[in-house]
Amino acid sequence: MTSEAVGDRGGWSRRHVLRLMAGAAGTAALAGCAGSDGTNGSTSSSPAPNAPTAPSAEAETETGTESATASPSPTGPRPLYIGTYTSAEGGGTGIGVATYDARSGRIAGKGTITGVGDPSYLAVHPNGRTLYAVNERPEGGVTAVRLSDRKVLGTRSSGGEAPCQLSVHPSGRWLLSANYGSGSVAVHPVQASGALGERTDLVVHSSPAPGPGQEGPHAHQIITSPDGGHVLAVDLGTDTVYTYRLDESRGTLAEVSRARTRSGAGPRHLTFHPGGRYAYLANEVDNTVVVCAYDPGSGRLTPGDPQSTGTGSGTNYPAQLVVTPDGSYAYLANRGHDSLTRYAVEASGARLKLLDTVPVGGDFPRQIALSPDGGLLFAALQRSSAVGVFRVDPKTGGLRSAGGPFASPVAVCALPL
Repeated sequence: MTSEAVGDRGGWSRRHVLRLMAGAAGTAALAGCAGSDGTNGSTSSSPAPNAPTAPSAEAETETGTESATASPSPTGPRPLYIGTYTSAEGGGTGIGVATYDARSGRIAGKGTITGVGDPSYLAVHPNGRTLYAVNERPEGGVTAVRLSDRKVLGTRSSGGEAPCQLSVHPSGRWLLSANYGSGSVAVHPVQASGALGERTDLVVHSSPAPGPGQEGPHAHQIITSPDGGHVLAVDLGTDTVYTYRLDESRGTLAEVSRARTRSGAGPRHLTFHPGGRYAYLANEVDNTVVVCAYDPGSGRLTPGDPQSTGTGSGTNYPAQLVVTPDGSYAYLANRGHDSLTRYAVEASGARLKLLDTVPVGGDFPRQIALSPDGGLLFAALQRSSAVGVFRVDPKTGGLRSAGGPFASPVAVCALPL
């Protein structure tokens, strides 16, 4: 089965959703969002929690504004942002804003940042002041939002169709995005205000030829290596991870290496071990994970043998791997099996040992994320329209539900800060 037949949109294929969004593009709900470089999006009236130092829930309730002198608290409320599809049936109206308790995992809703169309993936600037979202539409875009007052700073064209992932370069000067529909990756400059400038590069994955069942390239992710020396793009359609060197003065990408997975694997998501010498690849189509060796000097990625996801013989589509901050455990989100696989990380990152799988408590975990301290794991449950939370045992890596899921329309991305 091809990626487009997976039903990655809560029962719809990506191609179906592109048609759905194209048909709805003229409606009032979608007007003025995609492809704009102005500040035409409206925002909700309630203020955003400051990313580095979230205020207490009580202060937000009583004053309606953030306290300028609020101090960070490891056990107090922390910001959580939730991506959704605004053009899907039952979808949201923008980026969900919430807080979570760092100890209990309890989530509390704090409103919505409106004026952002189909924000299906989110990333925050290293300084914590600006949030970025893809606009996963036929005419794709990337949007910047100032978190202090939730002001939409503008949207730039991503140069391709259906951008599904983005990341900020560690320098904070460049935004990188992956266009799934057209199989391309883009670079935008980040201005001092956090707003985005005009695109400086667009690279289309024109070779190798698409894998079995694929109609073309499908860029699914673009990230920077831990050492900051290279940018890696994962393409599900060509079964390839491309390594680029970013010219930090011009914002252009130069390819330096390619890593091929086995034909038909459908690589979707790459996660680095904190040591920087190994990375873990989730293959969506053949339901496997792969440990890859990484050479920081050359940027070369060398995939190892495919490994089991622990989900048995049933239909399953791995979504994303995350690794604990200390590098001891890794977790995989399984769509179809609706579970989280736990791996022990061995040999300084060179091996993954499958330990167990636990039910995720919902349907179709599209994306997972760890809290900055690694104490909580959040799962965006797309078909359940909810976000699940698990406590992570620091000694064993075991997962324990932190309570009932938090309802959120077509939740496809959860970003805890």
